[in-house]
Amino acid sequence: MARVHPLLLLVAVLALAGVGCRGFEFHEATLDAIHLGFKNGSLTSTALVEFYLGQISRLNPLLGAVIEVNPDALRQAAQADAERLSSSGDGDDRSGGGLHGVPVLLKDNIGTRDRLNTTAGSLALLGSVVRRDAGVVARLRRAGAVVLGKANMDEWANFRSANPYVLSSPPCGSSTGPAIAAAANMAAVTLGTETDGSILCPSSLNSVVGIKPTVGLTSRAGVIPISPRQDTVGPICRTVADAVHVLDAIVGYDELDAVATRAGTKYIPEGGYTQFLKIDGLKGKRIGVPNGFFDFEDGTVRQMVYQQHLNTLRGNGAVVIENLDIANLDVIQNATVSGELAVLAAEFKIVLNAYLSDLSSSPVRSLAEIIAFNNAHPDEEMLKQFGQLIFLVSENTTGIGSVEKAAIKQLDDLTANGVEKVMKEHRLDAIVAPDSSSATVLAIAGLPGIAVPAGFDEQGAPFGITFGGLKGYEPRLIEIAYAFEQATKVRTPPMFKQ
Repeated sequence: MARVHPLLLLVAVLALAGVGCRGFEFHEATLDAIHLGFKNGSLTSTALVEFYLGQISRLNPLLGAVIEVNPDALRQAAQADAERLSSSGDGDDRSGGGLHGVPVLLKDNIGTRDRLNTTAGSLALLGSVVRRDAGVVARLRRAGAVVLGKANMDEWANFRSANPYVLSSPPCGSSTGPAIAAAANMAAVTLGTETDGSILCPSSLNSVVGIKPTVGLTSRAGVIPISPRQDTVGPICRTVADAVHVLDAIVGYDELDAVATRAGTKYIPEGGYTQFLKIDGLKGKRIGVPNGFFDFEDGTVRQMVYQQHLNTLRGNGAVVIENLDIANLDVIQNATVSGELAVLAAEFKIVLNAYLSDLSSSPVRSLAEIIAFNNAHPDEEMLKQFGQLIFLVSENTTGIGSVEKAAIKQLDDLTANGVEKVMKEHRLDAIVAPDSSSATVLAIAGLPGIAVPAGFDEQGAPFGITFGGLKGYEPRLIEIAYAFEQATKVRTPPMFKQ
């Protein structure tokens, strides 16, 4: 194929963006639809980015989902369109799959080596410069994705997010920005992070799909950290299929997160994860229903809907085993009694100080300096409203000593004698629980979970259902979640009710 001057390609791309996408349905567009649009000429990456930037401009004042848009997003989109044009007909068409030319919105603790900030919503980190892209971002860029911008972290940022379905309903957790943005069609796909509930909870309460991968399946390098034992990065999208496509793009070994990702790579199946998007994925699956989660009053919407969902699982071939006891569940769910809080506080200081010291430049270089910054800027950091007790507790720790080691052992024992024992004894493929109520059970051992839309309550606010499993159970969880999603098709676009 003859080479075409890049400037002429760019002019052609921009012209196509203005006139060639009128037949494409942008709202609720899936990755499959986007790929088809790229292939048949009804869509360009430039037009897609322009649509999402328009959505952000229109909806963000109401929803507070996005902290910052990428000033280079349109340039990246034009480059992707140019690559697609130049490769068509030469056997190197990259538009047929993956994330090439697809806009991705990142939670604001995921580092990017570009003109975007990486602050976790903290003014103390405004202007800090990372040395390199986070490991997952590097993989996204290699796949040709367009970095659209950074999403709000509701628990940290200086403005609050709103649920796009019922504005007064809490959106939940620190990955609220990605979940809200995905739900409200402000991005094609998004990435969140979880330590304990931060993907599963906002996904459940914003009617989107969130995958919390096994810890180590995705790199945490370049992500503002909390806990090396529990932190994980995963996709938040409108469909299970889209989330799985993103998962395929971001898993793998990273020498900058070597210990965790080396252990995680053994779980990655040959041929990737999309092969497990099976319409009959529930057939033969053994799904456990632990006691202590579905305790809803008879006759309520949630009670009736969840009971219907359990029947749907059975009707599609799953063996549903109810009334299972996870030993010491009350202890597991109490972060103070279990020891989780003590360990997280100590780990946070260690890993955050390491992250800050590795930055190319930063206004602050330690947790102590962040605390001092917040004290010096109480109005901007909204100390009166939110305080910084977690920071103060963490700063007062002195490393992983005998207390923390004992707590880690207790957490391991709680898992071994709890969810692991139940799943092995009953040969379960998954446990099922409402919303993110099982998040801590999964979090303390780095176990995976997938949240899927389940319904809407009396006020119209969404709720979800989470399928969780043992390490490396992503293939069977994907089969279950996809088949459940296709059997129920609960998700509807947001209504923006007051």
